[in-house]
Amino acid sequence: MSEVAATGISVLLVDDHPIVRQGYRRVLESQGDLHVVAEADNAADAYSAFKTHDPDIIVMDISMPGASGLEAIRNIRARSPRARILVFTMHNEAVLVKAAFNAGASGFVTKSSAPTAVVNAIRGVARGERAMSDDIAHVLAEDSLSPTGSALDQLGEREIEILRQFAGGATTEQIAMHLNLSVKTVQNYHYLIKTKTGARTDAQLVRLAAACGLTRI
Repeated sequence: MSEVAATGISVLLVDDHPIVRQGYRRVLESQGDLHVVAEADNAADAYSAFKTHDPDIIVMDISMPGASGLEAIRNIRARSPRARILVFTMHNEAVLVKAAFNAGASGFVTKSSAPTAVVNAIRGVARGERAMSDDIAHVLAEDSLSPTGSALDQLGEREIEILRQFAGGATTEQIAMHLNLSVKTVQNYHYLIKTKTGARTDAQLVRLAAACGLTRI
């Protein structure tokens, strides 16, 4: 527990847009029981801030330069399996929602939601609940009814992250650097992603990633 936990909920805000962080810091701290103890604008700094401040809740965007919030979730949960992370993002694609939960997120709220939805989700996650905004619950319900699902459903969150970066134009060497992997490991993941999705060429992989919304994060 963090040092402010006895008097409220301590929060780490992770978003690469300073205006977004500033706006939601004001919203959260106006509640009285929510305290923003640190901010970060990328996955590496989010991990460092988590180690330093030990917040009760991390409010995390997925879209960030370099490694995305998915990788930050993986790293934080690997260090502390009890860490509670609420994804707060503009994206609502089912494949990303499922990847975030598989990585260890406790909740998922879109930025189109009312501020009260974010506040309520933070409090719910702090109580150990799984929190989702209404639009995310609807997206997951629709996806569960799909007879075929997504072509990316067989990919793990690390594979989703590598595909996202590859489709965004990152080289194998850049992906390896962002994720602290060897070039050979990234190449192996690349081969596995092709095998699992049935893509025969890199161009097909990029089109698949675009169709599932990965190139927009």
